Amino acid sequence: MKKYALVLLLLIAGLATHAQTVTKESVVKVTGEVTNPLTIGPAELQQYKQTTVTRKDKDGKAHIYSGVIVSEILTKAGVTLGADLHGKNLVKYLLVEASDGYQVLFALAELDKGFTDRVIILADKIDGQPLAPADGPFRIIVQDEMKPARCIKQVTAMKVMFAK
Repeated sequence: MKKYALVLLLLIAGLATHAQTVTKESVVKVTGEVTNPLTIGPAELQQYKQTTVTRKDKDGKAHIYSGVIVSEILTKAGVTLGADLHGKNLVKYLLVEASDGYQVLFALAELDKGFTDRVIILADKIDGQPLAPADGPFRIIVQDEMKPARCIKQVTAMKVMFAK
């Protein structure tokens, strides 16, 4: 009986070690109608100017999220924003996807400082701490939106596309 327990313990330890070596760092891929596709991990996110946004949770408690304004990431990716965001470019949108397949959509004008004062960030911290695994490592936080449905958790991809 003790032999079986030892063998089982060794198998479990071996599987745990294998899982740790296979696991990759989580990243967000920025693709689509961009001139410079990006892959953003935790280190790359820290190279941008950090911004904070206060948002209440479902219980009404305010939290301070920190991260990067999404339009700054899109600008680095070469997305049409600013003075060029007019005419046919106004039908471009950003599709954000989570690790479980959940998706949310933003018109590019919703992200552009020339159109709105609302701040939308790709957050990696809450109240000065990394996001919980169930929420992160990256999460979109939409300032002052009444419902949290577009505050998408576990972000893995941001794709810029034309509406057809």
